[in-house]
Amino acid sequence: MAIIGLVLATAWIMAWPFEKAVYLAPVIVIGGAAAVGQLILWGKVAAQSLRESRRPKLVLALWLAGIALLVVLSVLGVKLPREG
Repeated sequence: MAIIGLVLATAWIMAWPFEKAVYLAPVIVIGGAAAVGQLILWGKVAAQSLRESRRPKLVLALWLAGIALLVVLSVLGVKLPREG
């Protein structure tokens, strides 16, 4: 059921026909598993970093401020300058 849900969600997000998403199901599942693995890994890294810091509340506040800044700039559509 999880695989079918993942395939349906991918077909809807990418505006693909369901048949195309079914053909790509192995790639979608492996990509989804890799994304979940990355989230778990970086979650553990962040938790360990917070535990080892002297001022975890300050570190957490700075992380949240940085993420909020990225979200706000993305919503506003700010384009960063590119080299070249």
